[in-house]
Amino acid sequence: MRVAVRKTYRDGQRARVRVRMGTVTQPRGASRQGNQQAVSAALSGAVDLSGLKERADAARQQTSGGGGSAPGGGVVVDVTESNFQSEVVDRSRNTLVVVDLWADWCQPCKQLSPVLEKLAGEFNGAWVLAKIDVDANQRIAQLFGAQSLPTVIAVAGGQPVDAFSGALPEQEIRTWLNSLLDALRDKLPGIAAAEQGAGQGEGEAEEEDPRFTEAEDALARGDYAAAEAAYQKIIDAEPGNEQANAALNQVRFIAHASEIDPQVVTRADQDPNDIDAQLSAADYQVLQQQIEQAFARLIDTIRRTSGDDRDRVRTHLVELFELFDANDDRVLKARRDLASALF
Repeated sequence: MRVAVRKTYRDGQRARVRVRMGTVTQPRGASRQGNQQAVSAALSGAVDLSGLKERADAARQQTSGGGGSAPGGGVVVDVTESNFQSEVVDRSRNTLVVVDLWADWCQPCKQLSPVLEKLAGEFNGAWVLAKIDVDANQRIAQLFGAQSLPTVIAVAGGQPVDAFSGALPEQEIRTWLNSLLDALRDKLPGIAAAEQGAGQGEGEAEEEDPRFTEAEDALARGDYAAAEAAYQKIIDAEPGNEQANAALNQVRFIAHASEIDPQVVTRADQDPNDIDAQLSAADYQVLQQQIEQAFARLIDTIRRTSGDDRDRVRTHLVELFELFDANDDRVLKARRDLASALF
């Protein structure tokens, strides 16, 4: 069913913003502590904006000459379906991305957008402004499910974490941004890096390592073989490079898991004794951001097995742990559950 987005918005009316993937709140009147708690709670949810990835990949394939914005192209970027994955979802895993849903016919949008662009420049890259024309990108607008324009959504870790609607005063927006940055600074390394770079002054910020840029560009365009080769080249020169080793493990996992038939989850559920199916189903679930379910599946399998089968599943589970931060709450819980299952 095709939805006419323009008819679903109330031009300039302030309303509680409803994002389909999670609950968000208005910044007005909220305490900084309360806002931080809301952000932390949202970050812990199993929400992912990667649903447009396939359409974005298809759009890039159809555009043989290319023409979309490159990832990391600036603090203000125009976003469409073709670059939504790279400019919003992927960048939000490193820094805060603020999505501005606007339309040419929306007068309050024309008041708000310049304020957001000004603030994006003042914050020196601590957050990124992603501008989305809802008339030209109706699927993205429907994904967020906003009820009025303008709508502004904060995205972190691939998930919406807070939002507001209406052309709020500049100082109120500044306070909202500072509250988000305070809550997310320890979770998104790009925030602190941008702030430190701004403190160093012009010309003193550390330059990007072109070897990593090559690998990340390959990964962004879905060329896993090229990304793996680029990371391996770094490791060959620097065997102890932890960043490259971690990235290589993740690229290899994504390349492998992307080839798994989704039906394997059904097969695994129907036959709990099929070890191969359990391992593949867990990998597929991790790729789909169903982290807790994947870990629980393998821990349950460990409880049912013994000998070589149990060792095989345990080894696979530990390898999945290594894809995440060691202090990730989901990993810490799964390690406790694993110890209980083994002993």
